Amino acid sequence: MNKFHGTGVAIITPFQTNGQVDYDALQKLIDYLIDGSLEYLVSLGTTGESATLSHEERKQVWEFTAKAVNGRVHLVAGIGGNNTLEVVEQIKQFDTTGYDAILSASPHYNKPTQEGIYQHYKAIAEAAPLPVILYNVPSRTGSNIAADTVVRLAHDFKNIIAIKEASGVFDQFNQIMRDKPEEFMLISGDDPVTLPMIALGAVGVISVIGNALPRQTADMVRSCLAGDFKSAQKANAQLVDFTRLMFVEGSPAGVKTALKHIGICEDTLRLPLVQVSHAIADKIIKETDKITQ
Repeated sequence: MNKFHGTGVAIITPFQTNGQVDYDALQKLIDYLIDGSLEYLVSLGTTGESATLSHEERKQVWEFTAKAVNGRVHLVAGIGGNNTLEVVEQIKQFDTTGYDAILSASPHYNKPTQEGIYQHYKAIAEAAPLPVILYNVPSRTGSNIAADTVVRLAHDFKNIIAIKEASGVFDQFNQIMRDKPEEFMLISGDDPVTLPMIALGAVGVISVIGNALPRQTADMVRSCLAGDFKSAQKANAQLVDFTRLMFVEGSPAGVKTALKHIGICEDTLRLPLVQVSHAIADKIIKETDKITQ
């Protein structure tokens, strides 16, 4: 499973100004990211605004993305939700052509117990035709996948191969690294803490900022994985202000502003998400220019 070592990017979904999916821009983005020397892409994770796409739109985006990637990098599909039966059915119907794994976020809103989370992922693991990557993002879901639950799932289901961790709780990361099966992977799900997570043993990141700065993000991660933390610290320091700006008024609004500035796509989002304010957009543009020029 070392195909998921390194830098993955949770790609945004470009929209035209009328709100429709912009497939020309999606092709342009995919080519830009692959040229940036990433290891893999994630289609329709949270950053892809999957919650605002219809079932048919998601199907079309997955199919288009697989064809556009054309085997040039590894590819992951984001399939999750808070109705376990519905998620399982989506996974059963999913066309796996071109895909290497499924990323599934812990159920949002319901606030299940740890046993409920375990049973949710048990059902997914038993139905999934591809390896499964857990996704813990309490700031969005309202509940945390405890380290004990992660380790239990990792030991009980060999096709649960990794967790994208975005809790920011280092005590939790420590416990996962200590107790997990050797082959199970810890992946950073939060750009600001990627460097220290790799120092703990994480194998890379599924990044948001990498949409706009793929090469810079990948170079920093490769330095970390090579044990060259002096170079990694220097590269990471250059990304600190940019990374903060990406999230100050919500994601993926920030990174779409940067992508518009570099000519990849419009900064259109679907409600309830909106574009960043003019003041933040100006700061993002200046920081983007500082890094890329």
